[in-house]
Amino acid sequence: MGTQKIALRPRATAQSLSQKLQRLSSKRMATQENEEDQIINPFTMLLLEDHDKHGTSTTLHEAAPNHHLLQNHFLSSIQSTLTIRQLPSEGLSFQLWPAATSLVSLLDRYRADPSSSPLSAALNGRLRILELGSGTGIVGIVAAATLGGHVTLTDLPHVVPNLKFNADANAGVVGPRGGELTVAPLRWGHADDVEAIGRDFDLIVASDVVYHDHLYEPLLETLRLMMLTEGAVRERKEKMMFLMAHLRRWKKESAFFRKAKKHFHVDVLHTDPPCDGSRVGVVVYRFVGKS
Repeated sequence: MGTQKIALRPRATAQSLSQKLQRLSSKRMATQENEEDQIINPFTMLLLEDHDKHGTSTTLHEAAPNHHLLQNHFLSSIQSTLTIRQLPSEGLSFQLWPAATSLVSLLDRYRADPSSSPLSAALNGRLRILELGSGTGIVGIVAAATLGGHVTLTDLPHVVPNLKFNADANAGVVGPRGGELTVAPLRWGHADDVEAIGRDFDLIVASDVVYHDHLYEPLLETLRLMMLTEGAVRERKEKMMFLMAHLRRWKKESAFFRKAKKHFHVDVLHTDPPCDGSRVGVVVYRFVGKS
């Protein structure tokens, strides 16, 4: 019988093993960085998917134009239900985001027991309210209903019709409690839009508005125009305040806060526990202009 020759692969040298380990380590670090820096898909974290929340129910109208969603929100503090229309096929501005749900819950709790609410320091009789990036308008509508505030809902011009629909749909809840809703277009960074709306506000609110880095500066410019210019100075004891609910998605969002702190004092009023599928929860920040 003949002898079979077997080719043996030479053992890897220490140098080649080291190189492989370095490549694997680099690849692992890159993957981790991508995971940390990757935006959480908003479609997986919108309120419309959270059907188990108490007092929330959703109805999908597939036959209706744009397959709209009607979602009912029961506010225990006023024993009333709000109805919010979403248009998922129209884009993210027409859907409910996690930070909005946090503010809705906090406003409901504030109405029930102001003394125990983390919002007490920010609200404190502030009833002239401007909402930036309103989207569906749920936060501003809830503020009007629970606080009896006069709230101006704003967003890009193409979002305004759905905002007006939701404002009109809930007028029967808001009006009897002393609230009032106005809807207007507002493009961030546009001084003429700010002038058209005016600055007669005590409080600015927003939720989930820091996600695209190209919008950081326009948003900050609008805040500066509203809160820091001479036109924003009025005869009052307290400065206008900005209340922002935010769910961190990108590491680069820290750039927004670095820029903001050049002009505003920024502190944290409330932090939610982490949401499902996230390592962090919604944080509510307070911004006050520096003297």
